[in-house]
Amino acid sequence: MSNTITIAPVSRLEGHGKVTLQLDAGGEVESAHFHVVEFRGFEKFCEGRLASEMPVITPRICGICPVSHHLAAAKACDDAFGVELPPAAAKLRELMHHAQTIHSHALHFFYLAAPDYLLGPDADPSARNVVGLVQADPELAGKAIRLRKVGQELVRRVGGRGIHPVTAIPGGMSKPLSHEDRYQSSRDLAEALPLAHLAISLWKQLADRHGEFVDNFGTSPSSYMSLVKGDTMDLYDGDVRVVDSAGQPLAEFAPRDYAAHISERVEPWTYLKFPYLTQLGYPAGTYRVGPLARLNIAQRLSTPEADAELREFKQLGRGGLVHPTLHYHYARVIELLHSVERARELIADDDIVSREVRVQAIRCAGEGVGIIEAPRGTLIHHYWVDDMGKLERANLIVGTIHNNPALDATVGEVARHYVHDGQPTEGALNRIEMAVRCYDPCLSCATHA
Repeated sequence: MSNTITIAPVSRLEGHGKVTLQLDAGGEVESAHFHVVEFRGFEKFCEGRLASEMPVITPRICGICPVSHHLAAAKACDDAFGVELPPAAAKLRELMHHAQTIHSHALHFFYLAAPDYLLGPDADPSARNVVGLVQADPELAGKAIRLRKVGQELVRRVGGRGIHPVTAIPGGMSKPLSHEDRYQSSRDLAEALPLAHLAISLWKQLADRHGEFVDNFGTSPSSYMSLVKGDTMDLYDGDVRVVDSAGQPLAEFAPRDYAAHISERVEPWTYLKFPYLTQLGYPAGTYRVGPLARLNIAQRLSTPEADAELREFKQLGRGGLVHPTLHYHYARVIELLHSVERARELIADDDIVSREVRVQAIRCAGEGVGIIEAPRGTLIHHYWVDDMGKLERANLIVGTIHNNPALDATVGEVARHYVHDGQPTEGALNRIEMAVRCYDPCLSCATHA
């Protein structure tokens, strides 16, 4: 009997990772770790580039969430150069951000996560994938594809490209939204609204079907972090709030002050860093970000139908927070609905077709921080700029990096629950992969391969 079990690669996620389980003499899990084997280095090779180029360079980190890097980079440049956006530019950026959230959440839920629940975690792996989902329910698959396309097309109209957008620049946006694109986007988003409700309804059916498994999977309490405006979730702007596992406040700070609250460490088994709350130290300062964190922290959502779903979601916590890791999927589809609703509000706002979309941004020495809530969690871009407008240094902490310590711990918790006697079934190993997929990690973003 081998003392090591390796799951490589972990399937149905963005990028390349593996899990190793070290077993004791009795075949029980002694330790378990999630490894990222891609090399990190994006910050380093951006040194010396013009800061104004970063909104175009950094989206190349990833083809799934390039809008997040595009906007976080633009926000960091705005901060470094001391500019304030015209209202129309801020609304266009937010619209593009919600468009990507629609696309990304639909992709993860239907393509990557749903096969485990629709077909079952013990199903034949040759069928337990998006192709198997299409064969099992072609009508549902068609609706999932349509919902994802709505988001992708809206990114293209606002961002200039469906992948790696180019329109967010220091000081605003490089082009306004046309009336024709506004009209078509309004029609598309009207079609997307019932599809977002379908995603929520589907998750509720699957959660009922799998019952105790969903409620008792990866339940270790943790702290949580996200952007907020008052008591409301905000994906584009705001201050950063951190709460403990009981929902009590630990910290709240402006984006520029993040380094006073977050520290990072490295471990020898992975290229992914391990952030933690400085005030609590490591590992006590482990926290989670992303959909589950955002809905645990927010007391309300700004759109009515998603806010009603939030109230139902919070009932799972029985007066506290919702900790089971599989409810990342529930939180994700509620955010999907919120983004559809908010995008419809923005499209209906006449400012969205204003031609006043930029102000002059003058190169100067400075330091800028841009924070945004990417689909996978809080995304931080921090730039140090010289008097020629060139980057002296850059630091990027993406959602998957924030989640890495908690993800690693969840892998260990699930492995110890399902692997015994050194002879795990394929279904048991898939449950460990499901623990990773809950977080929807984007390893291309996290390691900048």
